[in-house]
Amino acid sequence: MNQQNEKINHILEALPYLIKYSGKTIVIKYGGAAMVEEELKSSFAEDIVLLKYLGINPVVVHGGGPEINSLIKSLNLKTEFIRGHRVTDEPTMEVVEMVLTGKVNKQIVSLIQEKGGKPVGLSGKDGGLAFAEKYLLEVEGEDGKFTKMDLGLVGQITMVDPTILFTLQKEGFIPIISPVAVSKEGQTLNINADTMAGAIAEALHADKLILLTDTPGILIEGKLVTGLKKADIQGYIKTGQISGGMIPKVECCLTAIEAGVKRAHIIDGRVQHSVLIEILTDQGIGSLIEQG
Repeated sequence: MNQQNEKINHILEALPYLIKYSGKTIVIKYGGAAMVEEELKSSFAEDIVLLKYLGINPVVVHGGGPEINSLIKSLNLKTEFIRGHRVTDEPTMEVVEMVLTGKVNKQIVSLIQEKGGKPVGLSGKDGGLAFAEKYLLEVEGEDGKFTKMDLGLVGQITMVDPTILFTLQKEGFIPIISPVAVSKEGQTLNINADTMAGAIAEALHADKLILLTDTPGILIEGKLVTGLKKADIQGYIKTGQISGGMIPKVECCLTAIEAGVKRAHIIDGRVQHSVLIEILTDQGIGSLIEQG
């Protein structure tokens, strides 16, 4: 009887969140170990399908770094990362688009469909969803001066038209988006998946932006921190306590928050059902970034 009561209590704990987020949009960036390990892939798909059946509108933006790295290595292409951004020449861009849109996207669609959902795969190039321009990374040198670095065919989003996403949501579909966009000149550009998720969240006026990572969240001196505001994050970046691939994650969260997204979360995708834990429990999981 105690076990049954415990199960009922868990359901009741979720009730206020089901009421709060009913009909609302939550954008989830899917990446890292959650895309590799079979149990995590399965639990993520179950989370997304359950959210949709509960009346919440999930939108998934995915990465595909390990798959891209594997193919690049097999083709003997060189790859380099600067502050979490992949330097992308034309041969690399062909690999990126082929893997993200042609392979990984369809694998996610198949998995969510297998769990009972109605997913639709697309990239930023489909339906005029996302336009971008070349991104020049601004880096501060030891002398305090800023220089701009050309990352090749790496883009920054200039416009998102969410019409196609609203249409899909209205008909009960779950959008699954690969982070590839097009410039006004028709050039295909590689978009950081975290940045793409943030831009999609802004355009949809999402209630939440959730980024899945391979860490418990934002770690400062080895400890998980949460309830962070803009000044906190800027300070940690300046001191180097937030670095590498975590920088574009926190920056896209800040941009989304400033554009009206209510809350942004960086959570541990290595934990089964981490999305449901974050959305439907009192304690949540990972690091919260909020306005202020």
